[in-house]
Amino acid sequence: MDREEIFSQIQKTFQLEPLLRLQEELLGKKGKLTQALRKIPSLPPEERAAEGQRLNLLKKEVQEALAKKSQDLENKSNQDQSLEYFDVTLPGKKPPIGTGTLHPITQMRQKAEEIFQLMGFEIVEPREVDDDYHVFESLNIPPGHPARDMWDTFWTEQGHIPITHTSSMQNRVLTSRKPPIRAIIPGKCFRHEATDSRHEHTFYQIEGVLVDKNITLTDLIGTLVTFMEAFYEKKIRYKIQPSYFPFVEPGLEFLIECVICQGKGCSTCGRSGWLELVPCGPIHPKVMEMANLDQEKYSGFAWGLGLDRLVMIKYGIEDIRRFHSGDLRFLGQF
Repeated sequence: MDREEIFSQIQKTFQLEPLLRLQEELLGKKGKLTQALRKIPSLPPEERAAEGQRLNLLKKEVQEALAKKSQDLENKSNQDQSLEYFDVTLPGKKPPIGTGTLHPITQMRQKAEEIFQLMGFEIVEPREVDDDYHVFESLNIPPGHPARDMWDTFWTEQGHIPITHTSSMQNRVLTSRKPPIRAIIPGKCFRHEATDSRHEHTFYQIEGVLVDKNITLTDLIGTLVTFMEAFYEKKIRYKIQPSYFPFVEPGLEFLIECVICQGKGCSTCGRSGWLELVPCGPIHPKVMEMANLDQEKYSGFAWGLGLDRLVMIKYGIEDIRRFHSGDLRFLGQF
C-alpha cells in the first residue's frame, strides 16, 4: 500500500463524515490495511516478518493520524458553532471582582521607591540566594557568633542561603561605589519562621545605606521621618528605642504608633501599642572596615525597613498572612 497516498487522503479530508468513511475503507473489516494484514500468512516465510512489521507500523501511524484529524475537525466544528451564536455587538461583561491589579505590596514598593529616588537614593536589586559571607560574615556576624541565632535561616544543599535580610547587599553596595553613597535595596526575604499575625516565612524589606562625610544619627532619624510622612501623607507618631544588630552601632529600632488600635494595644502590635518597622543605626566600624572605607573621612547609617508592615499600617490590615493567602476578595480591594 502507498503510505504517502494514504496520508495525503487524510490531510485532504475536511469534514467528519468523509473522514469516517476513509477510516472504514482503510481499517474496517474489509479495509485495505485489514486485508493486507490477513494476506501475510500466504507470503513466503522469509518475507512475512518484515512485511508484518511494516504493515503494523503503518496501521498504528494511520490510526494516530485519523484520531488527530478527527479531533482537529471536532474542535473546529465546536469553534464554528460558538461563533455562530456569539453576538459581537453585545457589551462586555465586567468580571465579578473587576480587572486585575498590582499586588498591594508591589504598589507600595513602587511608591516607596519613588519617594527615596526624590531623596537622592538609587535602587539596587538584591540576590534572592546568596553566600554566607554576604548574608552574615560581611555584616560582622562571623561563623559561630551567637548573633546568628537571631535569624531562622534556610540553607540550600550547596550551602547557599535564601537571604534572611536585604542587608546581604550592604557589602556589595559599599565596595562597588565611592562615597557619597545613597542606595536602597528592596527585595524578598526568607526565614524559617513560626507564622502569626505579625510574622511570615516570606516577607519584604527595603534596605537603606548612606555613607558620606559628617553623617550623624540625626541624619538617620530625619531621613526615616521624612520618608514615613511622605509615604503616609500625614504627620506620624514615632519613637526610637535601643536594640542590638551586629552590623550597626548603636543598634536602634524605629517604631510607629499602631493604627489598628491607635496605641491602645492589640494582637497586631503585640499589645504594646507600637509597631516595630525599622531596625537601624550607624554602620558598625567593622562593616565599614570590611568594605575598605576610610572611617576617618566617612561615616554612614543603614536600615532594614519592613515593607509588609508599612502596608499593614497604611491600610489597617490586621494579619500579615493575608498578603500571601491568594484570597482574591482581599487582593481585589487594592
